[in-house]
Formats: sequence, structure tokens, C-alpha cells
Amino acid sequence: MEADEQMTRPQVRRILVIIPTYDERENLPRIVPEVLAQDPRIDILVVDDDSPDGTGVLAEEMRQSEPRLHLLSRAGKEGLGKAYIAGFRWGLARDYDLLLEMDADLSHPPGHLPRIIGAADEHDLVIGSRYLGGRVTVVNWPISRLLLSYFGSFYARTITGLPVTDATGGFNCFRRQVLEAISLDRIRSNGYSFQIELKFRAWKNGARIVEVPIVFTERDTGESKMSKKIVREAVWKVWWIRILYMFGRL
Repeated sequence: MEADEQMTRPQVRRILVIIPTYDERENLPRIVPEVLAQDPRIDILVVDDDSPDGTGVLAEEMRQSEPRLHLLSRAGKEGLGKAYIAGFRWGLARDYDLLLEMDADLSHPPGHLPRIIGAADEHDLVIGSRYLGGRVTVVNWPISRLLLSYFGSFYARTITGLPVTDATGGFNCFRRQVLEAISLDRIRSNGYSFQIELKFRAWKNGARIVEVPIVFTERDTGESKMSKKIVREAVWKVWWIRILYMFGRL
């Protein structure tokens, strides 16, 4: 981002919270009203990957009575990164000022949204952090999952130099100018590493980044989408990010 863009941030009028879904039928009626209650400027875009449990069908039904809820249906399960990129493009085309990433399972408590949105008044990228200031604010995770996440962020920071404590977190708020400068077509990560690459590209484009603390709570309904394949991609993808940046190819 250019320096003059950072100095003259326009007033936030419209906010889009992007929620990717795959088999989240039980969680959708819980999270939608909670998110919308946080700020009258918020709209929600559900990006559904043809969920077998009918999440997309339910979202369409809910949309009929809630004008601030929108649905983007995709043909099949293509991964988290591609879902967010589709959501970003949808939001940018409709002139939203802030675009937020958020999980459907309430692991990202909607009550944190006002603070995250407020921090965007002075910053270009706001990260809801689970590890800020040396603290670990994660509830109900097994120790194996916690260690994987914590040291995954440490590993990503060490390899890429990314100056944030929660490199892999998915509760993030972007000013539209950040996403416009990133060139979404060039993003290649799709799983766990997508959040790392997205933050890295924003940082290298000059975005002013701040982390705010959140309490992350493990889902109580549905199944986690984490897999060994996603973890393996993240392990080598951070080296790919670093090497391509070193050679000016990122």
C-alpha cells in the first residue's frame, strides 16, 4: 500500500464478514444473529461449498428474511483459501470498506468484532490473536492441537520473518485497499498456510498491522476441517513463500 493511502483512510461505511461453510447447518442459525447484532454496518456473506448437510439451502432460507445476509454458492469443496478469495472478490465488487474472515463454528466469538473493527480505524490489517503478549487464550483444545497451532505460528514467523504472533489465525479484518494491493490471483496457498501467505503479502505491501487479543473457543458442534494434508502443505509452503519473495517472484 502507498503511504498516502495509509495517511488518508476513508471512513468505514460498510463491513462484510465472510463466513466459509461446509456442513455447518447447526452452527449457521447461531452465528448469523450474533454477528449482525455487533454493528449495524455489518453484512454477512456465507460462502458455501455445496454442503451435503444442506447448509447452503438453510442460508438461502435465512436470507429471505434477513437482507444483511448474503449467500455465495460454489459447486464443491475447493478449500478454505479459495472460499475466502471468492468472498473477497464478491465484497470488493460491492464496495465494502472492511472485509473480515471468520469461522462458522463460533470459535471466533462475535463479541470481539467491535474491538477488531475499531482497531481498523488506525490500521490496515487487524488480527484477532490467540497468542498475544506471550499468553495463550485458547479454550477446550487438546494439547496436541494447541501445540501444533502455537508452534506452527512460531515456525511461520521464523521462516518468513512475519512480525505477528498469530500467523495462522483466521479471525482477521482487512481494509479493502489491502486486498486490492495483494493481487488475489497470485495467492497459491489454500489450507492452513493460506492465512500465512495472506498476512505476508499484506505486510510486504506496507500494510499497517495490529493484533488484538481474542479468546478462541473450540467448536461444540460439528467437526473440525483440519487434516494432515493441510498441515503438510503449511510445512513446505512457508519455505515457498520465503524463497519466491527472495527472488522477486511472489
